Amino acid sequence: MLSKLTRWLDTRRRERALRKHPIADELWQATLDALPFLTHLDAPDLARLREMASLFIAQKEFSTAHGLELTDAMIVSIAAQACLPVLNLSLDLYRGWVGVVVYPGEFVIRKTVEDEDGVVHEVEQDASGEAWEGGPVILSWEDAQMTDARDAYNVVIHEFAHKIDMLTGETNGHPPLFRRWHAPLDAAAWANVFDHAYDNFCGKVDAVPQRRWARFERESLIDPYAADHPSEFFAVCSEALFVQPGTFEAEYPELYRLLARYYRQDPARTGVLA
Repeated sequence: MLSKLTRWLDTRRRERALRKHPIADELWQATLDALPFLTHLDAPDLARLREMASLFIAQKEFSTAHGLELTDAMIVSIAAQACLPVLNLSLDLYRGWVGVVVYPGEFVIRKTVEDEDGVVHEVEQDASGEAWEGGPVILSWEDAQMTDARDAYNVVIHEFAHKIDMLTGETNGHPPLFRRWHAPLDAAAWANVFDHAYDNFCGKVDAVPQRRWARFERESLIDPYAADHPSEFFAVCSEALFVQPGTFEAEYPELYRLLARYYRQDPARTGVLA
């Protein structure tokens, strides 16, 4: 009886949220036109993405910084991109926090780093996005609009992949595995593919001579920044899966299959989920 009541209440909340935060047809079409990497989705998937984006908007609080005007177009664009990774999973993966803060462009973050001698330093660096554990996602609107799919860059997908990764309590490139979605994929199978791919990529980056570094950055599908930490490798590869799936599958087929199975999406249409 209690489970039936809970499902009824959840349905009522869902319906109320969809009524309160509808996405107009014209705005939704403009959003799709600006996000060409969504073309792999069929009409039913796009309808589910639209509904999920409305629910996301109902659950989150959007704000801006440095005088940036918050518009419906910004909110819907970010919501659609944020919901893409969890389209076949659940918005529950984004529970426990509410804030999405949008800056006009890159912003400065302060980090504590430890050098090889064990000395701790406070450093400042420019960032296009940041995800806080238990806190907001912070995004550069300038970067969030870089969605032409000419490379594998997508700051929204990147930061929301971090949010998923954080659910285990440790942001380490080993996101949570749920039996209802991911069986028979388990932690050992994940580590066997992911850790091996990460180590190989780090070795590849380390082997690039200084004189060829700029060329390597231009030609590498996976941003060399991904070698900084397994969590960054997971986030950058998540970008590639959704934004450049064909190239990603061709260059990293085993890693593509792993992430496709994790997100339960096959944007390159390889049949891996069949």
